[in-house]
Amino acid sequence: MVKLDFEKTGGLIPAIAQDYQTGEVLMLAYMNEQSFEETLKSGKATYYSRSKQSLWKKGETSGHMQDVKEIRVDCDRDTILLKVDQIGGAACHKGYKSCFFSCITNDEIMVTDPIVFDPKEVYK
Repeated sequence: MVKLDFEKTGGLIPAIAQDYQTGEVLMLAYMNEQSFEETLKSGKATYYSRSKQSLWKKGETSGHMQDVKEIRVDCDRDTILLKVDQIGGAACHKGYKSCFFSCITNDEIMVTDPIVFDPKEVYK
């Protein structure tokens, strides 16, 4: 069994999802031991929702699941990097490929990426 340091950060560790082909960072979420074990078992990214206080299998509602191709762990074993195949082309619940769809330019936040789907249609 893989042993990660969930205790250091109060039971949750950051999990970065990265497109396994392009290297683009898609999102940052959190995992607890149970969501990590479910990810290992299923091969589908499963996170812990801090707002809902429950496990969250990515794409359960939208269909935009993440097939895990590789899991990397940092040197302190308290951060995970998931290299994923992003099904449906969008990781962000706001309809963008990546949650990092904006840039700061001239002291303003500017949306720089195209929207992939309409969240109002997907999350009715």
